Amino acid sequence: MKNLFVKGIALGCLFLLIASCNSNKEKSTSVLIDKEQIKKDIQARENQFAETYNNGVLKDIGYYADDAVTFYQNMAPIRSEKERLEILKIDPLNTNKISFTTIEVFASKDGDQVLEIGYYSVVDSTHTAINTGNYMSLFEKRDGQYVCLRDMSVSDMPID
Repeated sequence: MKNLFVKGIALGCLFLLIASCNSNKEKSTSVLIDKEQIKKDIQARENQFAETYNNGVLKDIGYYADDAVTFYQNMAPIRSEKERLEILKIDPLNTNKISFTTIEVFASKDGDQVLEIGYYSVVDSTHTAINTGNYMSLFEKRDGQYVCLRDMSVSDMPID
C-alpha cells in the first residue's frame, strides 16, 4: 500500500513537471488596442489643434513634439517650433477657419505610434472652401498623450 502511495506521488510530480515544461514559453506581449478609441483620441488632437489655430493662440498649440518635422508643399521641411509658428502665423483680422477629419488610423501593436490619414478644409467667413486636401500625420504617445512627429499635406484644389 505504501509502495502504491509513493508511486502515485511520484507519478503526480512527473505529470506536473511535464505539464509545466510544456507550458507556452512565449507569453503574449502584445497589448490589446482599441483602434476606434485611438481614432477618437487622434480626432480630439486634431480638433484641439484647429480650435487653437482658429483662435489665433499659436504659442499654446501643443500639437507637435519638439522634434517634429512638417512637410508642406513647395517649401523646405519645417524642423523647429519657431519655423512652424512663423508659417502658421495668422493675420488678426483673418476669419478663415480650418478643420480636420480623421479618416483612418494605423496603430502600432502597442498603440504608441499611430499613422493618421485625414482630410482638411479651410473656409472663409461665408463658409466657402478656399483650400481643401488630404494629410498624413505620424503620432507617438509621450507622457500619455499623442504628439505629432511628422506630417505632410497636399491640397486637392486646382492650381490657379
